[in-house]
Amino acid sequence: METVTPSEAEDIFATMLSCPEVKRALEFIRRDEARTLAEQKAITVIPSPPFREQVRAHDYVKRLVALHFKSAGIDKEGNVIAVRPGTGNGPKLVVSAHLDTVFPEGTDITLKEHDGKLYAPGIADDTRGLAEILTMIRALNVTGLKTVGDIYFVGTVGEEGLGNLRGVKALFRDHQDLDGFISIDGPQPGRIVYLAVGSRRYRVTFKGLGGHSFNDFGRPSAIHAMGRAIARICDLRPPKQPKTTFTVGTVRGGTSVNAIAGEAVMEVDMRSAENPSLQNIEAEILKAIEEAVGEENVRWGREEISADIRLVGDRPAGVQPPDAPIVQAALLATRAVGLEPMLEEASSTDSNLPISLGIPAVTLARGGASGNTHSLGEWFDPNDAYLGPQRDLLTVLALVGVEGVTKPLLSKRMLKK
Repeated sequence: METVTPSEAEDIFATMLSCPEVKRALEFIRRDEARTLAEQKAITVIPSPPFREQVRAHDYVKRLVALHFKSAGIDKEGNVIAVRPGTGNGPKLVVSAHLDTVFPEGTDITLKEHDGKLYAPGIADDTRGLAEILTMIRALNVTGLKTVGDIYFVGTVGEEGLGNLRGVKALFRDHQDLDGFISIDGPQPGRIVYLAVGSRRYRVTFKGLGGHSFNDFGRPSAIHAMGRAIARICDLRPPKQPKTTFTVGTVRGGTSVNAIAGEAVMEVDMRSAENPSLQNIEAEILKAIEEAVGEENVRWGREEISADIRLVGDRPAGVQPPDAPIVQAALLATRAVGLEPMLEEASSTDSNLPISLGIPAVTLARGGASGNTHSLGEWFDPNDAYLGPQRDLLTVLALVGVEGVTKPLLSKRMLKK
């Protein structure tokens, strides 16, 4: 893969910024913010709970078709995809935002406005990202800007929670010639995520015979076995570098205060910025569960407790250098629109998958301010929100190249035969 020095990247960026069409595109985005905000509101009130993104996906396809993407459609996994071809043999770059929200079906998503802020579940995460993609496309259409590389505009499914990145996994499975990836997601407009926190999540079901607390005393308890497992997990000592974490996030089980539990369930989350450390803590936790089951059975002299261990979440970790061309482009674009860039520590986003595959990727924060993410009180402040899509567009143009103006900062990958 070709490398670009910081000085070369700065020269390319300066040339691009001097292009009249690029200046017009940035000004268009600023003037288009009222429409962008209106679309953000409209998309917000379309329910898109986990694994139920279809209604929002179909709406998003209609919006892309209205922007002259005749081939816009929905793939087998549920992702919305529209491709804007480049003019030459340039790189293929994905620009994405996720369609799903964390809120279950039936959640009240009524939009409210108060003191200049918008309130609704999902108003920012990631509805604003979807709206920013649309204003970027309009800017490209109005100015007639032609890019060297192809741009894949994508609305992904399954980014949140147990969606397990199923959308972006399918995207890279079905399109193995993609060269780069941008996700528009997250608060704080200057934020740039270029490192991927991997995670493994398990649902563990402890099972036994159960029985009456007095009459059947002496039988092993599913809850006691789970308690032993939790105690062992709590005593684990993961490394501080790379940062590696774990938690037992949910527990449930039992039928009554005067019953020996026949079933108990816990869900465990573990994370790390590097896959080897993630694998090590995973092995320790699985061993702790096995030992806890054995200990409970030995305590009562009966082999009655078992544990059904199921993997319910798998997000790969990954690293890339902070001077990678895609990171340089994001930094230069952030400064160009007057925002202070923040190279964020590793996080878990759609970018995890491409980074883990060695494909350049960053997650760029949305424009505007937002807070109470993933809660019913989620809010969005649209003040100067247009700076987000301006930054997004400059990053994209730097990476794919502007025909007759600049070459792409993003290289085409050498594909395995």
